[in-house]
Amino acid sequence: MGQLRDKMYQDLTLRGYRARTRGQYLRWAERYVAHFHRAPGQMGEPEIRAFLMHLLEQQAASPATHKMAVAALRFLYGVTLDRPEVAVRIAWPKVPHPLPDILSGSEVGALFEALPQIKLRAVVMTTYAAGLRISEACSLRTTDLDSKRGLIHIRDGKPGRDRFVMLSAQLLGFLRQYWRLERPQGTLLFPGNSQLGCISPKAVREALHAAADKAGLRKRVTPHLLRHSFATHLLEAGEDLRTIQVLLGHRSIRSTARYTHVSARHISSTKSPLERLPHQESLKPSR
Repeated sequence: MGQLRDKMYQDLTLRGYRARTRGQYLRWAERYVAHFHRAPGQMGEPEIRAFLMHLLEQQAASPATHKMAVAALRFLYGVTLDRPEVAVRIAWPKVPHPLPDILSGSEVGALFEALPQIKLRAVVMTTYAAGLRISEACSLRTTDLDSKRGLIHIRDGKPGRDRFVMLSAQLLGFLRQYWRLERPQGTLLFPGNSQLGCISPKAVREALHAAADKAGLRKRVTPHLLRHSFATHLLEAGEDLRTIQVLLGHRSIRSTARYTHVSARHISSTKSPLERLPHQESLKPSR
């Protein structure tokens, strides 16, 4: 794509898109161009439709993958190529939102015990204890922990905002134990093996999968499942949605409200309107 790729990168950067999103958009634009071996300026809606149909029918793309491809092409045509009439014709796909599995408290504990290395256990425990995204947990620095106030400072979280979350006494005690044993150099709380950066989210995901198998958990365990479990367990403990929204860093309360559909305890404790009806003879079972 050459100069066009450079312009798209600049457009994404100037509009404040995060590095990961910029990379994904550029890769989809490159795949689109490679599919037809033509410049995108020479193509339009028919080629876009053909490319998206290829993804769905030939490559069995998931709804989330389909949506990312659409977002990238809408940006390419609507912003970089300044052809909004093409961009608006690319329909947004409907992405299903299945309810996530939730780990019970005993399952979370079993997962911790199944992690062999104290560093991995510390990362996973931090992810669950504070409801962090895995990238946020991996990139923490010692200066982000405020033990006196019981807070963790999350810097540049999604969508580019800082926030504070709780630093539990139990987590702090475990992190101090981890620090005494590992003695990591520098300010990174969880440095990687190369000492050039933090531990990689991929390494944590792989360790979680292995620990879940070792613990005999049948659920698909990911770092984000720990975040879901954190929010659900808070809700079941009586915490309000607004507080959970702030802790998770959600811009919209609607993103947080999905946990009301997950919490079994929240659902089972809700009274049916039948319970509120006045006592009537018609409610008694007939013989």
